[in-house]
Amino acid sequence: MKRKDELPECPVATTVDLIGSKWKLLILRNLMARPWRFNELRKSLDGISQKVLTDSLRSMEADGIVIRTAYAEVPPRVEYSLSELGENLRPIVDSMEAFGNNYKKLSANKREFQ
Repeated sequence: MKRKDELPECPVATTVDLIGSKWKLLILRNLMARPWRFNELRKSLDGISQKVLTDSLRSMEADGIVIRTAYAEVPPRVEYSLSELGENLRPIVDSMEAFGNNYKKLSANKREFQ
C-alpha cells in the first residue's frame, strides 16, 4: 500500500492513480464477479499482454486492492480476488457501467433521428 506522502493531494487523482488504467479497470470489473486464475483473466481480456497483466495484478496487490492466493497443489494454482478495499471500488465501477449503458442508449437514439 502506498504511503500518504506518495499519493496525490487530490482524492480523485488518488483514485485515478490506483485504478485509472484501462486494464486495471477491466481486471477490477472481472474480479467483482468472482475470483479468477491468471490465464482465465488473460483470455478474458482481449489484447492484454502477459507482462501488462502481471504488472497490473502486482500493482493492484501492492496497493491492497487485490488478494493473490497461492494453493499448495501440483500443479500450483493461484487465484486473484478483490480485497475488502477492492470491494469498496464497486460503486465506482457500477457508476461507470451505468454511464456507459446510458451513453450507448443516447448515442443509438441520436443516430435514429439523424
